[in-house]
Amino acid sequence: MKSAMQRLRNGALIRHRVLGLLALMAALTQPTLASPIVDAAYVAAAMRRDVIVWDVRAADAYAKGHIPGAVNIGDAGQVLRNPNTEDFIATERIAKLWGDAGIDPAREIIVYSTRGNAGAYFAQFALRHFGATKALVFHDGIDGWRLVGEPLDTAAAKRAPITLTLRPAPNLTVTTDEIVNRLKDGNVQIIDARTVGEFSGNDIRAIRGGHIPGSINIPYEDNWIDPATAIKLARRQVADNRGMSLKPDAELQALYAKLDPNKETIVYCQSGVRAAETAAVLEKLGFRNVRVYDSSWLGYAGRLNAPVQNEVFFNVGALNGRIAAMQARIDALEKELADTRKNAPK
Repeated sequence: MKSAMQRLRNGALIRHRVLGLLALMAALTQPTLASPIVDAAYVAAAMRRDVIVWDVRAADAYAKGHIPGAVNIGDAGQVLRNPNTEDFIATERIAKLWGDAGIDPAREIIVYSTRGNAGAYFAQFALRHFGATKALVFHDGIDGWRLVGEPLDTAAAKRAPITLTLRPAPNLTVTTDEIVNRLKDGNVQIIDARTVGEFSGNDIRAIRGGHIPGSINIPYEDNWIDPATAIKLARRQVADNRGMSLKPDAELQALYAKLDPNKETIVYCQSGVRAAETAAVLEKLGFRNVRVYDSSWLGYAGRLNAPVQNEVFFNVGALNGRIAAMQARIDALEKELADTRKNAPK
């Protein structure tokens, strides 16, 4: 009997070791996630392979100078989204816009805007949402292209139009219902990529302010070398936007060190745009299951039975009062200006 028990133990030990070895081999042979974020050198080399380059800035900025061969359909954040809900417009309309411009999600596509602009990441997310498997972002964009002395073009580039049928890819996004149902799920981690003011409820940009319970606030600007660059530019405290370049990988790893890269990670912001930038950074760092809550705070705040931490309701009456007071001041200034012109010496 003792010998039989010993054989059973030995067999179990062997099976355990074999299973462990197989798991190790699977981990070693798992393909490494390629970074979705590229630099100017990659873009220059890709152009020689006739990779599609998509400039997602407004048409007037594109006309002043763009990467040679880059196509443009206007500001992607405006042309691809409903201005009220900030959700995607009808899939058929997106297929027509992309098809007419020769933007084929089945091919490798590099997207760019200005340095650090989340609009480029939103466009990359849109491509992936509709099936693209190799949509990349040139983070430093037109500013980085100029910085390394690469040429610009002002003539609109044209690619051969194509006919597209688009279908949303599964598991890339998450719905409001899924978020609400998984708030107590220990297997998911949620990142709020908005500002500290939005997260705390002091800056209300929807019907309610606050944040999704259990979410971690890491503003998307924290991915930059200097998160305050946009504010400094507005105040003319810096000469350019180089502070919007991404932090080195080691600093980005430290920024997200409290998160588990093997857990499902959901990122949200106000409408999914800033979240798209953080999602790409996480994938660059090796996070294996990153999803974007596309409706984000606009969708969540509008679900009045969804729980909110630091909940503050938006005061429409107070806003209307401030708008009315501002309009009265504008009217008074316009009247004063008209009177001045009327009484000015001829």
